[in-house]
Amino acid sequence: MIQPQTFLTVADNSGALKVMCIQKIGMGNNICARIGDFIVVVIKEALGSMTIEKSEIAIAIIVRMQQEFKRKNGTIIKYDENAAVLIDKEGNPKGTRVFGSIIREFKFLNFAKIISLAPEIL
Repeated sequence: MIQPQTFLTVADNSGALKVMCIQKIGMGNNICARIGDFIVVVIKEALGSMTIEKSEIAIAIIVRMQQEFKRKNGTIIKYDENAAVLIDKEGNPKGTRVFGSIIREFKFLNFAKIISLAPEIL
């Protein structure tokens, strides 16, 4: 589960390298975010040649998580790192490529653009 103050790596080529979660966006009393949830992040590390700068606030969606993700058929998926993709206000990714694998449940969450940019779908 991703809580406030959790560091995540960025899984796209938007220019940010590391981000820190500030808060979860959405309904519910639970402050912890899971795969597919929107979070507000602050950029902690960024490349110098890109438009995104350090200490900028952005919106991201969680694509990988260290905690186990259980599917309805009983399969369990677990990643080595926490990762997010930066998005704009319309829900489109800021980068043009997504690194690493993405779970196929994103298709049902209406994130077809992120799935089309990913090299592998689990």
